[in-house]
Amino acid sequence: MERSLFKFALLGVMFLISHSSFSQITERERPAEWKQLVKGARFMDRFLPMKGNVLSSDTWGADCVLPRYVDNGIEDGIWSYWGGNIRKGEDGKYHLFVCGWLECSPKGHMEWPNSYVFHTVSDNLTGPFKPVRIIGKGHNPEMFRAKDGRYVVYVIDGRYVSDDLNGKWEYGKFDFNARDRRIIEGLSNLSFAQREDSSYVMVCRGGGIWVSRDGLSEYNQLTDKRVYPDVDGRFEDPVIWRDHIQYHLIVNDWLGRIAFYLRSKDGVNWVVDPGEAYMPGVAVHADGQVEDWFKYERLKVYQDKYGRAIQANFAVIDTLKNEDKPFDHHSSKNISIPLNPGLLLTILDEKPITSSTKIIRVKIQAEEGFNPQTDIDVNSLRFGASEEVNYGRGCQVLTTENAGKDLIVTFNGKGNGITKDEFAPKLIGKYKDGRMLYGYARLPYIDYIEPILSARAPVFTKSGKGLECTVEVQNFGQVESKKALVEVGYKKEGKTIKVASGMVPALKPYEKTDILLSAKDRFEEGKEYDLIVTLSSGKKVLSTFNLKKKVLE
Repeated sequence: MERSLFKFALLGVMFLISHSSFSQITERERPAEWKQLVKGARFMDRFLPMKGNVLSSDTWGADCVLPRYVDNGIEDGIWSYWGGNIRKGEDGKYHLFVCGWLECSPKGHMEWPNSYVFHTVSDNLTGPFKPVRIIGKGHNPEMFRAKDGRYVVYVIDGRYVSDDLNGKWEYGKFDFNARDRRIIEGLSNLSFAQREDSSYVMVCRGGGIWVSRDGLSEYNQLTDKRVYPDVDGRFEDPVIWRDHIQYHLIVNDWLGRIAFYLRSKDGVNWVVDPGEAYMPGVAVHADGQVEDWFKYERLKVYQDKYGRAIQANFAVIDTLKNEDKPFDHHSSKNISIPLNPGLLLTILDEKPITSSTKIIRVKIQAEEGFNPQTDIDVNSLRFGASEEVNYGRGCQVLTTENAGKDLIVTFNGKGNGITKDEFAPKLIGKYKDGRMLYGYARLPYIDYIEPILSARAPVFTKSGKGLECTVEVQNFGQVESKKALVEVGYKKEGKTIKVASGMVPALKPYEKTDILLSAKDRFEEGKEYDLIVTLSSGKKVLSTFNLKKKVLE
């Protein structure tokens, strides 16, 4: 869905909900187009029924969250838990790193800045998780594994590192290099995704994208503005991950209690999909009963061997945060909700798909517990660009054929909607029992790992030859770049006035170079200019960097 759709569609109307001094809810109006979305279009459609064995009302919580599965996630009457993600250890157990504070703390929920990080363990992915030790102070933990194999638990303003999940954890801090860019809303609520070469891409709370060569070395900021939807929202809790097809990002508007879902080919440039990623009401039991938590925050995902998200873990609370007091009937916990992982798809045609493509052949791979030859309602399938299939359009099925245990589906290419910017066409349909199915596929003619050239702010100096301009350019991609053009200019009355240009040599991954350019002396001393640095190859713009700067002091 084009980001421009959101510019006018989500307008909030504030209303009071309690006696608290500051409202914690704003109703966000949805775009009218969202009413036309089919089942499977929203990320929210992927949530499956919760699992648990102990359904109980003999516990804390408002009536709307009772009875509930008290063995799902982690909860008890001593600690209020928040956030955290899961990793399976070599011991075969599931390790959840979660934060928490004493429920009886005088500040109630507002004790969260003094959180402890708990290492908790379960035999089951959904829980119940039990604390085994406290690692140290910290809030909003997220655990990942660095390139060198060490485990890292990020917390706000720091991180813990260990060689062993069950070993000793050492506290330290990350190094950040904003590279002349404004850090959007500070460096908190970070989330990390490992790239193919074991480097890491990171998103900060404000929606800036950063890259580290190994997950522990310096993080460098690449973007100069947030990558989130261009809408009115109080964004936080971003979570980013990569699967075998693409990168995924979900960010929460905590005030509107609505989250948004984005996808990316490289983890830097993002497209926004329509529909809610999640909102209150997604915690549902198999019989339809809802654990109606007031807020869902701090989403983290557990991934399978393909990188597909197969479980969501949320921090949830049963009331307004300010109304969670010590020794009361309210608290917070971490819950587990299974996710529909999607099908494994392969496009068999090698030629680029266009509007004139006659047929498209897609292989649907069999998996344990899934037989595509017998389980799918074939006539329900639609394939093509997300902008088409999310609204019930796209290519229709012509024929099918078996290939071993797999199924090959031939689609009529008409209405595929696939453009030159497409990187992950989508399939939506139903199983024969009526359940939703979906999947994404890579296009065989697309390069999914490309150079990522990024410039720093130009530095201007006067010399005997006139005005000179130096621009540092670095390749943050995982493959070597080709020669590129760098142009420096400034914006005036809607036009870009070019002042310098030159060629950037081929750069190996993470290599950087300083480009010395002769600049036209069109600047006034002491005046601030809206500068723009553009990197391009032919007609393709690789990146732009916008900044305000006084060129001549």
